Amino acid sequence: MKLVIQRVKSASVSIDGRVYNAIQQGLLLLVGVGPEDQQEDLDYAVRKIVNMRIFSDDEGKMNLSVKDIQGEILSVSQFTLFADTKKGNRPAFTGAAKPDMAEAFYQEFNQELAKEVSVEAGVFGADMQVELVNDGPVTIILDTKNK
Repeated sequence: MKLVIQRVKSASVSIDGRVYNAIQQGLLLLVGVGPEDQQEDLDYAVRKIVNMRIFSDDEGKMNLSVKDIQGEILSVSQFTLFADTKKGNRPAFTGAAKPDMAEAFYQEFNQELAKEVSVEAGVFGADMQVELVNDGPVTIILDTKNK
């Protein structure tokens, strides 16, 4: 799995000009699933995300997790995280999982996250517009194959 984790004051995902889901303070996740991803990748990503200390404590130090602040997560599928840009000017996406596998994996990922924190999601495969107010900004890239 490849994920872009953004600490946000708020975030929303819209489809066809209408807000589909939105969160307040928490994390916006852009989630890419690879063909080699397995349960251990999913478990690792969930554990890291919900416990990652990237929110400020009373002293302004990043010591709190999304769980600690009772924040929310907005999870958005993003196969383009597997773009291969080595050849030519048009990215290839052959490194991403096939849609049926990726959707099932993404849904399970969101269900596991929801056991820990409040989770909203986009619609897998939909043309979505994502808006966010980045907090910091704090943006972290997590690749479960680089533990």
